[in-house]
Amino acid sequence: MELRQGALEDLGMNRKFWKDKKVLITGHTGFKGSWLSLWLQLAEARIIGYSLPPPTEPSLFETAQVDQKVISIKGDVRNLDYLQTVITDNKPEIIIHMAAQALVRRSYNDPIETYSTNIMGTVNVLETVRNSPSVRVVIIVTSDKCYANKEWIWGYRENDRMGGHDPYSSSKACAELVTAAYRNSYFSEKDYDRHGIALASVRAGNVIAGGDWAEDRLIPDIMKAFMEHRPAIIRNPSFVRPWQHVLEPLNGYLLLAEKLWERGQQFVGAWNFGPDEADAKPVSFIVERLTELWGDGASCELVASRQSHEAAFLKLDCSKARSSIEWTPKLSLNQALEWIVEWYRGYHNKEDIRHITEGEILRFESLQNEEIV
Repeated sequence: MELRQGALEDLGMNRKFWKDKKVLITGHTGFKGSWLSLWLQLAEARIIGYSLPPPTEPSLFETAQVDQKVISIKGDVRNLDYLQTVITDNKPEIIIHMAAQALVRRSYNDPIETYSTNIMGTVNVLETVRNSPSVRVVIIVTSDKCYANKEWIWGYRENDRMGGHDPYSSSKACAELVTAAYRNSYFSEKDYDRHGIALASVRAGNVIAGGDWAEDRLIPDIMKAFMEHRPAIIRNPSFVRPWQHVLEPLNGYLLLAEKLWERGQQFVGAWNFGPDEADAKPVSFIVERLTELWGDGASCELVASRQSHEAAFLKLDCSKARSSIEWTPKLSLNQALEWIVEWYRGYHNKEDIRHITEGEILRFESLQNEEIV
């Protein structure tokens, strides 16, 4: 088998591109931010992290010692003046904005925090970009829940209407509208030669992987229960979600950033990064597969409960990313679940978490090298 020349560059993030790039990541202490920081560390990027302390205990940020090769700055995206100072002092070339209040159920309990962080935090990031001559590429990370969900059986496309039944979902829809308004008003295509800033927003499905400890999320709840030798409590077995390993959308974000850097305004706008259609599965599938993979007497218990509204069916159409930047998912859902069980089993056995996490990143990169002529 012969590897096609340039396959790595064509199929996913290119380490050579990221070497020595100055990248500011907001929310780098979170679950997705920690995975992204570790990946960019392997690519020898110069990372500036701006975030509140890790949102969970334990956290991937701390157990994987993510701060080893990051300029880690404690800060709130709602603090415009401090954010501006950090960006002015550090002069990043690329900004990936991930800081957010990311939980649907928490948004019902604290809508003010949710709206102020997810909307005004985005406004503040974009406002600093207006005054930062070093920045060339900006990616705003929102959510698949930004769409006005009709419970359709087909996936939402990037030009479908924004909406949101709950505070979290509507805050992400608002963040998308803010991003579009800034792009149209300050970073337009016709004025690109003047401002030199390429701005995109990205929407991913339900990301899953080792190192997620967030409250009221399916995978962490199941893994915690299994490690504590108690039944996992399952509340919505029929809910369908576009499940994907966290490295899938991160690969899309990084690939998109490269395209934005190289070809400016050609790749601005909104982008979906979701799994293959076959991997939009009900919660019951995830539960059964994880129970089987974990073994050791693992079990689950179905519990009916009154709870706030949450969409029962949600899928993404990722045709744009597939056709325009040649991004495709690399892991099947079954593979992703196998990796997750390996990660949490390693954590349970007190293995080196940074080594385990970097190992999964390297395995994922190797999948990009498997295209043959």
